[in-house]
Amino acid sequence: MAYKKYIGIIGGNAITDELYNECIEIGKMISEFNVPVICGGKTGVMEAVSRGVKEKNGMVIGILPGEKDEANIYTDITIGTGLGISRNLIIIRNSDIIIAINGSYGTLSEIAFSKQMNKPIIGYKCKWAEATEIENTENIESIKEFINKHI
Repeated sequence: MAYKKYIGIIGGNAITDELYNECIEIGKMISEFNVPVICGGKTGVMEAVSRGVKEKNGMVIGILPGEKDEANIYTDITIGTGLGISRNLIIIRNSDIIIAINGSYGTLSEIAFSKQMNKPIIGYKCKWAEATEIENTENIESIKEFINKHI
């Protein structure tokens, strides 16, 4: 099956248990759109959203900073780039819609790439939202509406 759209998930690799569980629910919701998810393929937000996607039989592509065997167990396709944090650009370049969840400086760089490439982006509990002038929500339904608008 050829996919025309990809949803990029960006966010922190160290998150609370509460946010982890919310990210699983976000992943389950995203799987309803039947499009692949692209993420950094490691821990935290990336793992939790991937887990939710996989629980609903969706597809996850992990773009790893190092080797492909660094991926979390919920990825279907893993790409080891050997590029370190530069892999953030690959994630954004190949995503059509971006969801920024929480995050630290790596997430900030991905938001900047998203803005420079005019990619539709929404934040979920994203601490960088105000500074980067992206819509921010604490409601998963708002993310679903955003995806529906841009898919």
